[in-house]
Amino acid sequence: MKYNTLGRTEILVSELCLGTMTYGTQTSEDDAFRQMDMAIDHGINIFDTAELYPVNPISRNTVGDSERIVGNWLKKSGKRNDVLIATKIAGEGMQLIRNGEPITAHTLNRAIEGSLQRLQIGTIDLYQLHWPNRGSYMFRKNWTYDPSGQKTDDTLANMEEVLAALQGLRDQGKVRHFGLSNESAWGTAQWLRLAQANNWPRMQSIQNEYSLLCRLFDTDLAELAHNEKIGLLAYSPLATGILTGKYQNGRIPPASRREHSHNLGNRATDRAWQAVDAYLDLANRFEVALPHLALAWCRARPFMTSAIFGATTTEQLTFLLDSVDVHLDDACLAEIDAVNRTIPMPF
Repeated sequence: MKYNTLGRTEILVSELCLGTMTYGTQTSEDDAFRQMDMAIDHGINIFDTAELYPVNPISRNTVGDSERIVGNWLKKSGKRNDVLIATKIAGEGMQLIRNGEPITAHTLNRAIEGSLQRLQIGTIDLYQLHWPNRGSYMFRKNWTYDPSGQKTDDTLANMEEVLAALQGLRDQGKVRHFGLSNESAWGTAQWLRLAQANNWPRMQSIQNEYSLLCRLFDTDLAELAHNEKIGLLAYSPLATGILTGKYQNGRIPPASRREHSHNLGNRATDRAWQAVDAYLDLANRFEVALPHLALAWCRARPFMTSAIFGATTTEQLTFLLDSVDVHLDDACLAEIDAVNRTIPMPF
């Protein structure tokens, strides 16, 4: 396992991060415990969760259960010092949490207490803003994205309020570092600018979707990440399972995510299946499993801090962990780029 520096901190994080968003729905607590033990044994030192999780489906009855399961494991295992805990506060519009209130100083203080209680810890290592109050072009909204309705002054005033509140959380010892999620290049730049101008906590990471099928990060955000040393924590590096090939030809395996979300968050498109066919052919020719190829490619990207992957079962986790032994040569990387040029932005 390789380790990368988290932003401008001195913290090293494993190149793979264990995602926990199915803990409490598709993944039982017993299996989640086995997964977390296995992840630690294989060198993973960061787990990602959120107050919103679990998903598949999201339910008022289960919100917060992923954090609770991680907290129960931390208490039972005694391995708190072996792992960095990253969690997230839900952004504006999530009606199942605080009736969809935006992220403010008030909601931050309420949210952090809930997460700390469920996780059964005194300090969160990385606390992330799940999505901006002003909205995001992620989740396939890039096709119709129009920022012209944003109120810049209101956005910047809210950022200042939130950053001041984050300073308070750090001063109280409740959070070590902070990050963003589903943010844009402009938004990230403003968070960094305002923090520097006022000596407030700096955002050290950005958690956005990134995979062979979703490469929105490759241009402006990649440049910003490099020059500002704000690393990508990539979620859905397997595109919600599409990049395993298991959904090809209309298949819906039992207990899979597609049983609960047929269109996989609007990712299940004809062009996605075409792209996966091309990547399956490529993987076969280079004698590597497609999920291993997808994770190895993510890990090798120059702006990558850690790729967040999840597994419904321990058996899936065992298989995916083998991806750390896969390294792609220049010929394979060139063919990956050729597929991307032929079938760009498939969903």
